[in-house]
Amino acid sequence: MYKNRNFFMAMTLFLSFFIMFSVSGSAQAAGCEDPDSITFSIIPTEETIQELTIYKPVIDYLAKMTGKKVEFYMPTSYATVVEAMIGKWVDVAVHGPYSYVLANAKDPDIDVFATYAKKPGHIQEEGPGYKACLITRKGSEFDTIESLKGAVIGLTDPASTSGNLVPRVVFTKTINTTLESYFKKVVYTGGHDLSTMAVYDGKVDAAFVATHRFDNVIERGMVKKEDFNYLWFSPAIPQDPFCYRKSLCPELKKKIAETFLTLHTQPSCAAYLKNVNSNKFVKMTSADYDVIRDLKKSQRCKEKKERLADSH
Repeated sequence: MYKNRNFFMAMTLFLSFFIMFSVSGSAQAAGCEDPDSITFSIIPTEETIQELTIYKPVIDYLAKMTGKKVEFYMPTSYATVVEAMIGKWVDVAVHGPYSYVLANAKDPDIDVFATYAKKPGHIQEEGPGYKACLITRKGSEFDTIESLKGAVIGLTDPASTSGNLVPRVVFTKTINTTLESYFKKVVYTGGHDLSTMAVYDGKVDAAFVATHRFDNVIERGMVKKEDFNYLWFSPAIPQDPFCYRKSLCPELKKKIAETFLTLHTQPSCAAYLKNVNSNKFVKMTSADYDVIRDLKKSQRCKEKKERLADSH
């Protein structure tokens, strides 16, 4: 009887070690990453420092949901967020739609999992999309697109969707020429809030801004809706994608996604959702940003034709 019991115990221990080894081996074979801490980053704005206060409850909730220490990476441009994810310094980040497409093309490990659904705002429409808008100062001589010929135009960042890509690909169909040919000068301001204030302060004659970012400037009391003319709106663009690295372990990615998809259930995160004018997050996939990829292709083709024309 004791021999049978010893044999049974020995077999139990053997099977336990075998199962543990097999599970460990499977995890290693999968090659996924399960770091002790994760790093989060956002698109930089003029108010990035102040936004950290609003993001803190989100970061705290992310730490609670994942069981990880969450650190914050302070970016200086759209490009630095992209490079930080490619370099694996950042695990979770908010990108612009175009900067996400650029990042994903460079490194398919960067993948989108969610975005926020917007509430209707001052010029922002309801849903998980937004538009590029061409604004000028109310009371200025620039009250039509035609009146802007030879003026100074503000763009935001070379990696911006609504502040660079859409104006160059979509708006140029309206003026039937390039931005550089139509306007006296094209300048990059560094952000949608900076573009808005540049128009307001007369530093540029007009600027392309994202509808939801423009609303944020109004909400902060820096300008009023009636301070501007609204000369052009683009078709809808998918909202800023929240991304993680695919190489993170499946369970960790699931917890990261659940954090944002359940954010609306957390009273502590209400201020953040109010700041982005949203009720909740919705699931998104890489395919939802194919419209941006199509715009990118159109831009490349357009640039190629322009170079060929200049060479003749």
